[in-house]
Amino acid sequence: MTSAFIGALLLTGCAQHHQHATLYERIGGQPTIEAVVENLLYRIADDEEIVSYFANNNIDLFAASLASQLCDVSDGPCQYKGPPMDRAHQTMGITDAHFNRVVEYLDAAMVEEGVPLAARNDMLGRLAPMYKDVMRLQ
Repeated sequence: MTSAFIGALLLTGCAQHHQHATLYERIGGQPTIEAVVENLLYRIADDEEIVSYFANNNIDLFAASLASQLCDVSDGPCQYKGPPMDRAHQTMGITDAHFNRVVEYLDAAMVEEGVPLAARNDMLGRLAPMYKDVMRLQ
C-alpha cells in the first residue's frame, strides 16, 4: 500500500513539474534548438527553390539568430535581438507555398530531433503570428 501511495505521489509530482516546465525545457533546451536549426538548414539547402532565398545571407549568422529567436519564443534564457520579421523579409517575395514548406521543414526537423508532439505544436503556435509580418500582410 505504501509503495502504491509513493508511486502515485511521484507521478503526481512529475505531472505537475511537466505542467510548469517552459516550452524551452520541454523541447530539450539549447542543444535541441541548435540541432533543430542545423537540421532545418540542411533541409533548406537541399531545396533549390527555398535555398535561393538564403543565397545572400551569412548562414552562420542566420543560424545563430534563428536559434536565439526560437530560444526566446520558447521562454528560454535568450533574447532575440535580430531585425523584426517584416523588415528581415521585406524584399524576399516569399510565396505561401514557400512559407509553408519551410514550416514543414521546421516541423520535420523537430520530429527528427525528438521534440515531443505537444512541444512542436506549441512552438509552431507561437511562431504562427509571425506569418503576417513575414508575408508583409496588413
